[in-house]
Amino acid sequence: MTKGKQWSPEWESFQDRFTDVTITQLTNYTGHSHHLYFTENGWYKNGNKLLFCSDRENKTNLFSIDLRTGDILQLTDHDQTFGSLSPCLHPSGDRAYFRRNQKIIEINLQTLDEQLLYEGPASLIGGNLNCTADGKYVITCNREDFSNQFKIDLGNGYVGHRELMEAKPKAQIIKISTEDGTSEIVYEEENFITHINTSPQKSDLITFCHEGPWQLVDHRIWGLDLETGDAWKIRERKEEQEMVGHEYWHPDGEHIGYHGFRKNGTAFFGKISYDNKNMEEIEFAFRNWHAHSHGFSKVVVDGRAPSDKLVIWSRQDGEFSGPKLLCEHRCSFHVQKVHAHPRFSPDGKKLLFTSDKNGYGNLYLIDLPEDIDALPDYTI
Repeated sequence: MTKGKQWSPEWESFQDRFTDVTITQLTNYTGHSHHLYFTENGWYKNGNKLLFCSDRENKTNLFSIDLRTGDILQLTDHDQTFGSLSPCLHPSGDRAYFRRNQKIIEINLQTLDEQLLYEGPASLIGGNLNCTADGKYVITCNREDFSNQFKIDLGNGYVGHRELMEAKPKAQIIKISTEDGTSEIVYEEENFITHINTSPQKSDLITFCHEGPWQLVDHRIWGLDLETGDAWKIRERKEEQEMVGHEYWHPDGEHIGYHGFRKNGTAFFGKISYDNKNMEEIEFAFRNWHAHSHGFSKVVVDGRAPSDKLVIWSRQDGEFSGPKLLCEHRCSFHVQKVHAHPRFSPDGKKLLFTSDKNGYGNLYLIDLPEDIDALPDYTI
């Protein structure tokens, strides 16, 4: 058993070669490590600890790093390699949930005790996990399995991505009691549903998406009332084949961030409230993979090669600066585990990302400069 094993600090700091911004590489192991999906907060214990996943000793497990000392604690000990554990924190920060195939497991982050919370049907494929704002439910989704009809490998190259969209699998959104594990199907339809995101403030409100190539999917971002089962479109297309996605909640639990591309290829990031009010979008002239923001005061995107940089904007007095070069990421994006997925810390003072620039995925943390405007302008 290696649960509870302490791993010595692996971190080291260096200056970005373009901007001199200090970056701390948090992990350094001959195997992929990555932070939680960028829509999911991994900081807990007053921001002093961070959850992450790592493939060590040929197994995929959940770990925690102490950001004061660099000490790494192995939280789980499971003997399989997984594409994703889909972990999420309980709002209390004292427990977390992760997926092992059809099983959803709760782990106490103090004692490391685990218990089975829910096990879905073997015939269905389970999706990501989120906790409601009040901590009473874990929300997830299940979908029909078509792997016996065509090749599916979504974590390694999006194989079967379009085929699943076109097949319209039977899908359901489920809420599972964190108290006793009882479950209820709150929404069903025939569509490729993924990206369950719970509002961090409104316990009855989530977003989900219709997955598929963004320019082809019928509509990407949907809202859902967990109490009534009512679903609605959020941020409809302005033009044919416009691409919008990678949605995430702002901390206020009212607004949703996203990014996309116009039909002519122009990129943009934006925000909108869940009731389709207060939309605001900013365009920029290069391609990116993801976007994240701290509210709408700081926004970061991860540029695509050859522009393999993290680019940041800051907003003061209602106006955004021009794009500023934060650092290079040199991330391959070859598989899901090594997507950069930049994510601001809850206080907006740090930025976390994953990169395999050294051959294996590792976590990197930046203490953001106080004056973002002092960074060099980003030019293509």
